Amino acid sequence: MVMDISRRRFLATLGAAPLAAGIKPADAHFTYTVLGKVGISRLGTALIHEHVLVDFIGADKISPDRWMHDEVIRKVLPYLLEIKQRGIRTLVECTPAFIGRDVILLKKLSEQSGMNILTNTGYYGASDNKYLPKWAFHETAEQLASRWTTEFEQGVEGTGIRPGFIKTGVNSGALSELHQKLIKAAALTHLKTGLTICSHTGPALPAREEIEILKQSGVHPSAFVWVHANGSAQELESVGQSGCWISLDGVNAHNIGKHVELLTFLKNKGRLSQVLISHDAGWYRPGEPGGGEFRGFTTISDKLVPALKANSFTEADIRTLMVTNPAKAFAIRIRKS
Repeated sequence: MVMDISRRRFLATLGAAPLAAGIKPADAHFTYTVLGKVGISRLGTALIHEHVLVDFIGADKISPDRWMHDEVIRKVLPYLLEIKQRGIRTLVECTPAFIGRDVILLKKLSEQSGMNILTNTGYYGASDNKYLPKWAFHETAEQLASRWTTEFEQGVEGTGIRPGFIKTGVNSGALSELHQKLIKAAALTHLKTGLTICSHTGPALPAREEIEILKQSGVHPSAFVWVHANGSAQELESVGQSGCWISLDGVNAHNIGKHVELLTFLKNKGRLSQVLISHDAGWYRPGEPGGGEFRGFTTISDKLVPALKANSFTEADIRTLMVTNPAKAFAIRIRKS
């Protein structure tokens, strides 16, 4: 079968960066979902920062015994089917280890919903390190990277389920020595695995510092997703000049106008091909009655996309934001500076 010209051009935009160890040339342009390897062209329309379950009890107290799969599935599955009906095909699930990452739960939800779901490796240092395991404080960046690389090569916690990206997090000010180490570990893991680095960050200051650590480690900023990108439009565009991904992942019914303005500004600056959008929604909370209030994932489909179209965004622009950019961002390939 002759490859479609637009598909050929799309794959060409991914470049010829080296593949991760263990990935054969024939497997290029793939990522890993909780059900296994999948070609990025099959990810379709994606939400790149959402949560199924989050447990804020702390790394020293968390246990999978705090939730029951059947109860979580009963609550969450209808929300997945709801966005599937709207054409969403992929959910990037960003809950890290020690805050409720449960890859078996995600596998069950993927099987029952028919949606692609990506999980992650890495540790989350934001919130003043409450969710870091005790060894993260004294192990070296190399030792942490070895742990994360092992999860990629062998699967998470003996399940055989491989992560599709790295998730870490830092506080909102200048990076502490510990948080610098987390970013260094993420860089080392990327150079071994080709996994994209998604870091809970917020303001431009820590984002710039993270990008500098990555560059010093030999990692190109295109391997970095600036999660919760926050600041003025000019700061977003300025940091974006590095080549990083700008993640506007807090879309809700009350900030549609703000996001239309930001996206219009970034489009006019030629940065639309670096922007990712999502809700940071969901959040089944163990310990709360019925898992607490669960926010669905439909606002982008139902409110933001129509608002963008009313403000001169084309179908091609929407596809860039929700199909092309996620596929490029989460393709497994080593991106060296």
